[in-house]
Amino acid sequence: RINQLYIIGGDGTHRGAYHLVQACDKRKLNVAICGIPKTIDNDVGVIDQSFGFHSAVQAAQVAISSAVVEAKGNKPNGIGVVKLMGRSSGYIAAHATIANGSVDLCLIPEVPIIIDESDENSCLKHLEDVVSCAGHAVVVVAEGAGEDILGESAEKDAGGNKKLQPIGNFLVDKITNHFKLKGKETTVKYIDPSYTVRSVPAAAGDCQILAAGAVHGVMAGFTGFSVGLVNNHSVMIPIPTLVANSPRVINKDGRTWARVLRVTGQPNAGSENGNKCEEEETKNEKKASSWFFPSKK
Repeated sequence: RINQLYIIGGDGTHRGAYHLVQACDKRKLNVAICGIPKTIDNDVGVIDQSFGFHSAVQAAQVAISSAVVEAKGNKPNGIGVVKLMGRSSGYIAAHATIANGSVDLCLIPEVPIIIDESDENSCLKHLEDVVSCAGHAVVVVAEGAGEDILGESAEKDAGGNKKLQPIGNFLVDKITNHFKLKGKETTVKYIDPSYTVRSVPAAAGDCQILAAGAVHGVMAGFTGFSVGLVNNHSVMIPIPTLVANSPRVINKDGRTWARVLRVTGQPNAGSENGNKCEEEETKNEKKASSWFFPSKK
């Protein structure tokens, strides 16, 4: 007989978990159900970060560092392109870019990609300028980026998620053709680490106290809640509150994206209001006082 159920996953998993909570309540089953946020995309709302995110950012450094070596080894005009996971949010690409420090262009789903050379925010023009000065360049792109120019796919995979457009190959072709039209021979190396960024042992930054928080909540008689760090405090969050704020995306006028721009030196193709530096972390601080405790069984 089951009286405790711990469900690990992202916002979709938590939505399913809450259906189980409702079913147990309807049938008057004494089962405590707790969700544990786990997704490398870091797109679960409310919490500071999800389990697996730090590990993925760390694993991505290997691919980016390899792209740097390939780009430098193919001077002049050597370019390395790395595609990282990130279906609807660019947290891995953005934070991996900031952590590495050698990336010249970062492209994420939240910010449009501008390839028109006549536009001052053209990413191709920026790459050309970087290569002219340094002799090489490195590009990091999230797998979900570029829907503004490639369009959304109507196909779906077995899990019901829409299939993503081949943004990596698209960029390689565009970069190669751009330099060819300029009369500059270039060597573009494409690296796609795919699932290897999430198939690694957990990094130290991911070793949180989620398990302890989950067990404490269930043993205290709570159900229909999830656990996580909010403003660096371990808390219990009602699952409806968590899923209502998910999936989370990067604020293109916020601090994280501003840091990416500073690291890469790329033009800001996404801002209409300047850098307001009020990202979702700050919004969470404002909401924290209004959160309520989950129901007891």
